Amino acid sequence: MNEPSNPRARELVRVLGLQPHPEGGAFREVFRSPLAVRPADGRPERSALTAIYFLLADGGASRWHRVASDESWCWLEGDPLELWRMPAAAGPAACEVLGPVAEGVHALGIVPAGEWQAARTRGAYTLVACMVGPGFDFADFQMLSDLPEAEQTRRHAGPDAAALI
Repeated sequence: MNEPSNPRARELVRVLGLQPHPEGGAFREVFRSPLAVRPADGRPERSALTAIYFLLADGGASRWHRVASDESWCWLEGDPLELWRMPAAAGPAACEVLGPVAEGVHALGIVPAGEWQAARTRGAYTLVACMVGPGFDFADFQMLSDLPEAEQTRRHAGPDAAALI
C-alpha cells in the first residue's frame, strides 16, 4: 500500500500502526482471544475471536477472498464502503453499503463463513473494524485470484464485481 493522499488516512496508518494486507488495504490485528474453540468443520483449534482495523484509501479495494469463519465488518469513519459478497457456489454478486446509518446504508455487514467477499471505498478513505469468529488464521484464507477456474466463473458476476478480482 502506498502512502495515502488523504491526511486523515495517513494519520490513521501512523497512529494505528497499519501494515499492508495481502488482499489490499492496510490492517493491524488488535485482538486475539486467549479462549480457544474447535470449529465443527474439522479445522484445528482457533482463537474464539479476532479483531482488526482495516483501512482502504484512495479508491482502494479488498480483492475477492474468502475466510472459513464468519466475519463482521463494522464501519468506523471516512467515506462509505461497498461490501461485496458472492455465494461459495456459483451465484450473483450482491453489494451492501456500509457507512453512517441512513436509508440503504448500514454500519454493520456480516459475511457468512466460506462466502466470497470484496470491498471498495467510495471515496478518499474508509476505516472499518473486522471481527472473525472462530478467529482468523491465514490457513483459512483464500484469494479468488489463486483459483483460476473459480476466477473465470466469477468474472461473469458483473463488471463492478469482476473489477475486484
